[in-house]
Amino acid sequence: MDRLIVTPQTFRFDTPLPLQSGAVLPAYELVVETYGTLNADRSNAVLVCHALNASHHVAGLHADADGQPLPRSEGWWHNMIGPGKPVDTDRWFVIGVNNLGSCFGSTGPTHTNPATGQAWGADFPVVTVEDWVNAQARLLDAMGIQTLAAVMGGSLGGMQTLSWTLQYPDRVRHAVVVASAPNLTAENIAFNEVARRAIVTDPDFHGGHYLAHDTLPRRGLRIARMIGHITYLSDDVMNAKFGRTLKPADLENPLASGAAWGYRYSTTDVEFQIESYLRYQGDKFSEYFDANTYLLITRALDYFDPARAHDGNLSRALARATAKFLLVSFTTDWRFSPARSREMVKALLDNRRDVSYAEIDAPHGHDAFLLDDPRYHAAVRTYFEQTVAQATGGRA
Repeated sequence: MDRLIVTPQTFRFDTPLPLQSGAVLPAYELVVETYGTLNADRSNAVLVCHALNASHHVAGLHADADGQPLPRSEGWWHNMIGPGKPVDTDRWFVIGVNNLGSCFGSTGPTHTNPATGQAWGADFPVVTVEDWVNAQARLLDAMGIQTLAAVMGGSLGGMQTLSWTLQYPDRVRHAVVVASAPNLTAENIAFNEVARRAIVTDPDFHGGHYLAHDTLPRRGLRIARMIGHITYLSDDVMNAKFGRTLKPADLENPLASGAAWGYRYSTTDVEFQIESYLRYQGDKFSEYFDANTYLLITRALDYFDPARAHDGNLSRALARATAKFLLVSFTTDWRFSPARSREMVKALLDNRRDVSYAEIDAPHGHDAFLLDDPRYHAAVRTYFEQTVAQATGGRA
């Protein structure tokens, strides 16, 4: 059992943060976890950027009041980061930070707006990937870390990683971008918009100020999560895991109860196991995630596009990057397809940058970046043990 016990820390910043939108976020807090030990010359720091519904809790376990590990409290990338793992915390000092606008401790819509004394709600300012990176850079300043051995992340975390190499090229030696893209396709934006509409049309949404009405738009969040979850899995995985299997009570004659949609449909009727699975995921998500956070983070996904300022030319956009790169994609990931990673590889090679690329033949879809795959983990381990370690002179 993993015995890496971790405790979150909170960093407060009293200097206002200018945002890409033109708004300014006043004093704010970031919740952080660290793993491993920062070495004497502060050269072994690795920043991990999280995806849509993740947080600062990247690795290790949380503990109860007696210091005993809590069950099922593993960090979201616990199979990747920790003692002896591909990103070995016996060697690297790993930093996980919860982004602004999130609902896991850092300042976000559920926190108090100092101008009103009420929860920010829908008034929380729009945040972008670039804003998150600027806030992360301030965090590193507060920790006394000037240069990162590496920045890494998957999905939206990969977008932040890419942005780090453009906003602060002198502060990043290596970038590990997993299952990501330089921008979203129209189809991806469409999925995000349908999920957002499910939330904002929930009668309990109240224009984003649902906390003032002592309610939550759980129905909208459930649907949003179900939509998102479908896009994270591949067709092969869905068929292998669920197929067209009916729930046990419906196996003999699913039409006998009249529950089939062609005869009578209600929101509680569940016949197929895939339906049951999606509803379970939606119900669970609606109990811990904030609706305004979902709107903010999916918008940040939509807005990210470093090539926009360069007439859509990604090669010109990535010319600022000086880091060495490892990019990883998965063959069945249709939301962030290998073709999108190859776009980044080409743009970096156009600029004669040092790039390694691994395309993993895995059946799991987008979720593959969170799962155990020996080839994927070996690629990351080798990159850190050889390429990243060389840049730090092997110092731990």
